[in-house]
Amino acid sequence: MARLFGTDGVRGEANRELTPELAFRLGRAATVYFGEHTHKQPVIIIGRDTRISGKMFESALAAGICSAGGRAVLVGVVPTPAVAFLTRKMEAQAGVVISASHNPYYDNGIKFFGASGYKLPDAVEDELEEIVRTMETNDTYYRPLADKVGKVEYHHEYINEYIDYAIDTVKDSFAGMKIVMDCSNGASYETSPIVFRQLGAEVIVIHDRPNGTNINDNCGSTHIESLQKAVLDHKADIGIAHDGDADRCLAIDNKGQLIDGDQIMVICTLEKIKQGTLKDNTLVTTVMSNIGLHQVIKANGGKLEITAVGDRYVLENMLENGYNLGGEQSGHIIFSEFSTTGDGLITALQLVSAVKRSGKTSAELAGVMTRYPQLLVNVRVGDKAGWEANEKIKAAIMAGDEELGESGRILVRASGTEPLIRVMAEGPDQPQLDRICHEIADVVKKEQG
Repeated sequence: MARLFGTDGVRGEANRELTPELAFRLGRAATVYFGEHTHKQPVIIIGRDTRISGKMFESALAAGICSAGGRAVLVGVVPTPAVAFLTRKMEAQAGVVISASHNPYYDNGIKFFGASGYKLPDAVEDELEEIVRTMETNDTYYRPLADKVGKVEYHHEYINEYIDYAIDTVKDSFAGMKIVMDCSNGASYETSPIVFRQLGAEVIVIHDRPNGTNINDNCGSTHIESLQKAVLDHKADIGIAHDGDADRCLAIDNKGQLIDGDQIMVICTLEKIKQGTLKDNTLVTTVMSNIGLHQVIKANGGKLEITAVGDRYVLENMLENGYNLGGEQSGHIIFSEFSTTGDGLITALQLVSAVKRSGKTSAELAGVMTRYPQLLVNVRVGDKAGWEANEKIKAAIMAGDEELGESGRILVRASGTEPLIRVMAEGPDQPQLDRICHEIADVVKKEQG
């Protein structure tokens, strides 16, 4: 039986793979688990993004929590990192986010944070899954009666706690700066514009009119074209793009060029080295980061820790070694002195603060890193299982590696959240990368359906 939890919670098409019945059992299971481990009535905070299915899953989760005697605190539409922050701040036993991040609106997901504000470790997810599976066949877990039934509370005003905290993470005024903000019609539409305006910036906001079905629709960090145009049209200093649940951030410089997660990390790393605030002068990043990032960090006296793809692996390394900055090329960036998870708003604030302090343009700062050509092809497959052992796929990858030699590299991996196998090639020759990548992708598609 496939594992219920993927790399970032439970995900699927709303009302198909991810059903309200499953959400009910997840809420009930979480209450059972955290009640047993804390010996008190569990308080569980629930936040969501703007998807049309969000309220359905919110209601189902809350019902599951109440059926096991828990207290469900609904904070409404808030960024994922706000739930992590509020769980810690309000001393709740757990937090739940209803979101499928950058996926289309018809998908949704449910992910949990523990009382510490960190995502649950695999072992705890496995225990929750075991409770859910038991409930499917023989639910004998505690069902309180009378006044012991759980309660639902509504506290969207808690979002102000997160807004105030975010503002306090920077010491600079952004007065005189013009910023375009793309909220992806998602969870950041309320928070990010307020924060930057309170810090003195002139803020032009786009894609901040969610209607339930337009989240991530040709907008946000996965579709930056409209933000590029808006930055140029308004002659802005910088543009900020979030994804649907606002745990990531990408940017556009004053010339309309992309500042990806690697470049954001470079800018913030060099600023922290300059300020003497980067622990052990070390940045934690994944195997997907561009060769150009490696070169500029090392040239400036910094060091790198490399992990597998996934923000949870970055965070594990940071916690194990005490590092305070890490992230991914996709824009999931963790500033551990401020947040327990990737936070698009905190990242944007640190980036804009670095630009403001430098006295340079955002294009000049981003330009310190040479971004080598890197091509990523996503192959939609019928089955991700077993691709690593497929001899034809291995042969195609080996042939590509041999052709690129020491001047480049190939990385093939399965997505943790979608039915995709990702083929990445990096090197100095774009046409060569394009050919090699698609040759491997064709083999993957043929072999894995």
